[in-house]
Amino acid sequence: MARFLFTTLPWNDLGLLTRSLPIARGLAARGHEIAFFSPAKAPRTLISQAGFNTLIPKHPIYLVRKRDLGLKGIARLIRSKPWKDAGMSAFKFFIKCIKAIPLKFAPQTPEVWSMDHAAAMTGMMNANFVKANCEALINLVRHFRPDIIVDFWNPYACMAAKVMKIPLISVIQVDQHPMAKGFIWWKPLPENVPSAVPVVNKVLAAFGVNQITKIEDLHIADLTLIIGTPETDPLPAGAEGQHIGPLLWQDDNASLPSWFDGLDAEKPIIWVYSGNPRYSKKATALDSEVILLASIEALAAMEAHVVLTTGHHSIPEEYLPLPDNFYFAPYLPGLLLAERCDLMIHHGGYGSCQTGLYTGTPAVIVPTFSERESNARRIALLGAGVFILPEVTGNGDKKISIEKFKEQVTHVLGTPRYRKCAKRCSELIRPHDGVDKALTLIEEVVNGHVQL
Repeated sequence: MARFLFTTLPWNDLGLLTRSLPIARGLAARGHEIAFFSPAKAPRTLISQAGFNTLIPKHPIYLVRKRDLGLKGIARLIRSKPWKDAGMSAFKFFIKCIKAIPLKFAPQTPEVWSMDHAAAMTGMMNANFVKANCEALINLVRHFRPDIIVDFWNPYACMAAKVMKIPLISVIQVDQHPMAKGFIWWKPLPENVPSAVPVVNKVLAAFGVNQITKIEDLHIADLTLIIGTPETDPLPAGAEGQHIGPLLWQDDNASLPSWFDGLDAEKPIIWVYSGNPRYSKKATALDSEVILLASIEALAAMEAHVVLTTGHHSIPEEYLPLPDNFYFAPYLPGLLLAERCDLMIHHGGYGSCQTGLYTGTPAVIVPTFSERESNARRIALLGAGVFILPEVTGNGDKKISIEKFKEQVTHVLGTPRYRKCAKRCSELIRPHDGVDKALTLIEEVVNGHVQL
């Protein structure tokens, strides 16, 4: 059997896990060995609950990244002597950390046009930062010795696979394809959008790897799988890649808590999923706190049950206590919950959108990032929901009209055509078993590349 390393973009949310875990579970059931690289806290929690291990590179940037770097945190860091885990002197350890600190960033803007633009905004315009992340993944590959890497959005993992000449399977959304129009496909691309390509090519050249023209090129692999269907996620004509249908995660033994069955059936049930309310102390483009604020203010007096989940994230203290008609759980099985709800309210993550389409549950979406706006627009085009774009304030916070939000929630709940359209989408995508198709295609790669 083969040994697989599953890699994801190291963000602290669960979107990429909902599509990677079903494939990992299927491969494990067929006798293959699986390990994950998804080092943030919330993903590690879900990976562990699913019965898999998360590998953390023994590289300075990852041994430091998981620490609190306040004065007390630095003191604890020094006492723990992480340079021993990295197999180097303390001097070399801290020099490598300092050199890897990204100093150059593209301006933070509400509109993020593509993966390339996002890379430029998140540190990939710094050669030492890119090189350090590549080295960390290369070291992890050398230690674990996978036969195949299955990647979900991590450019460094794709680079490491190319450097180490390991077969790469990439699972992407259509907007991530280099032949697509990026995240903001409904507008013409402006000139001079910042790009990380020159820096990445410099690092690739140092490793002896072929150059790229877009960051998205990294994700075209030995096998490129496109989530969704041609109807829900159209791919440009002639583009390399295969649609596999929906990929959604739910544990085989999943169940809803007992309090859910006790909810008054005469009232609608609304599932509010915010994802990560705050990615850091400073506002970021990904934050979904606006959904918490709007839902609490607009739904507190509504004759409805509001089930709030955050994906293993805590609720900021200023929102507590929650209104009496709110029921909070850090994490609940999404497919079971969506099937029992009348409406989903969420941030436009692809997994949330796919969940609603799969279960036939209409949505009100407050997209908090350009990629999420793309997903929301596709849901609206399918007639399965509506979206409200937040306004970004000068300090980076997001806000929406509470009245407009409440009107849209009431409108979708009271208009049968949204549920009819969502149900029609469900009937369209359910026959496409994304997991089975992915497993079949992946095992073809195994048979062609791996000596069993």
